[in-house]
Amino acid sequence: MHINQLRIENFRNLELVELQPAQGLNYFFGENGAGKTSILEALYLISRGKSFRSVASEELIREGSDRFQVFLQSREGSEIHRLGLERSRKHWRARRDGQEVALLSEISRTLPIALMEPNSHALVSGSPEVRRRFLDWGVFHVEPLFLETWRQYARGLKQRNAALRGGQVSTVDSLDEVLAPLGERLTGYRRSYFEKLAGELLRQLDTHHDPGPGSGRQPAGMRGISMRFYPGWKEPTLAECLSVGKSRDMEQGLSRHGPHRADLLLERDGRALKSLLSRGEQKNLAASLLLSQAELLRAGGVHPVILLDDLASEFDEHHFNDVLRKALACADQVWVTGVQPSPPESAAGVFHVERGRVSKVV
Repeated sequence: MHINQLRIENFRNLELVELQPAQGLNYFFGENGAGKTSILEALYLISRGKSFRSVASEELIREGSDRFQVFLQSREGSEIHRLGLERSRKHWRARRDGQEVALLSEISRTLPIALMEPNSHALVSGSPEVRRRFLDWGVFHVEPLFLETWRQYARGLKQRNAALRGGQVSTVDSLDEVLAPLGERLTGYRRSYFEKLAGELLRQLDTHHDPGPGSGRQPAGMRGISMRFYPGWKEPTLAECLSVGKSRDMEQGLSRHGPHRADLLLERDGRALKSLLSRGEQKNLAASLLLSQAELLRAGGVHPVILLDDLASEFDEHHFNDVLRKALACADQVWVTGVQPSPPESAAGVFHVERGRVSKVV
C-alpha cells in the first residue's frame, strides 16, 4: 500500500501542504522546526487517531485557526481509498470513501502506519503500556475479532474496578464469570501473534551485523537477547487468579492482574534489557522490533507505510542504511525526514520543507 495524495491544512505550522508522494522512498529535508515531523505526525494521526508528540488537540491546530484537516488517497493494487480527518478544539469528524465513520478504527484498518521516531527506544526502556500498545497494534491488523474482544474486556474491567471500590462482592463475582473468558480469549490472540513476532525478531537480530565491513557478527549488546510474553497473571487460569486475588483487589480497589497488565519481557540471562543496554543499543533493538512487526504484516498481506523520523541523527551510517534497506523490503512506501539536503540513493521522491511550506525537489 502507498499514499499517492496528501493534503494538510492548519496543522501545527503547516498552513497548506499538498503532496503527491512517490511509491518507494520519500525523503523530506529541512532545518529543525521547519515542519518535517509535523507531516509524519499528520499521517500518524489519521491512522491512529492520536499524535505521537502531544495529547492535547489544541496544540495541533495552527495558531489563528479553529480546526485542522488531513486528507489523503491511498492505493493498494487496484484498490483506492480516500480518507479524511477534521478536528476542531471540541469535535472530530472522519470520512472513508465519502462516508462518515463513527469509529477511527475503521480508518486504522485501512491505513496501517508504522513509526520510528527519536523516542522509540521506550519500547525497551519504557513502561509495559508502551509494549502492550505495540503488541496490540500488530494483533489488531491480523485478528479481526481482537478489537471487539478488547473493548468488551475493557468495559468489564471498568465495571469490576468500580465494584471493587464499592465493596460489591457479589457484583465482582458475577463480573469475573464474564471477564475471565474474555481475558483468556484476548490473551490467546496476543500469544499467537507474539510467537510469530518473537521468531521474526530473532531472525532480524541474526542478520544484524557490526558496523565493520565483513564482520558478520552481532553487536555484543544484541547477543543472547530473549523476549517472553507475560499475560498479566501467574496462576494457571485467569479465573483462578481473579478468585485468589479478590480479597487483595477489594482492599486496593483495583484489579491487579489480567490482560491489562500484560508485557513483553525483553531480557538477557533473566535480566531486563533496559538496565543492560546503552541508549544506542536500545534504539537498535527498537528498530528490530518495529521492522519485525512490519515484516509480519507484509507476510500476512498487510502492507504498512513506514515513517522514519530523523533517522540519520539516531544511527550511524551503517545502521541507517540497514534500517532503510529492511524498511523498503517490507513496505511499499517509506517516509524519511532529515536535515541533510542530500537524499539517500534509493529516494524516489525528495521534498524540501521550509517554514511550514513544502516544495518538491525530485
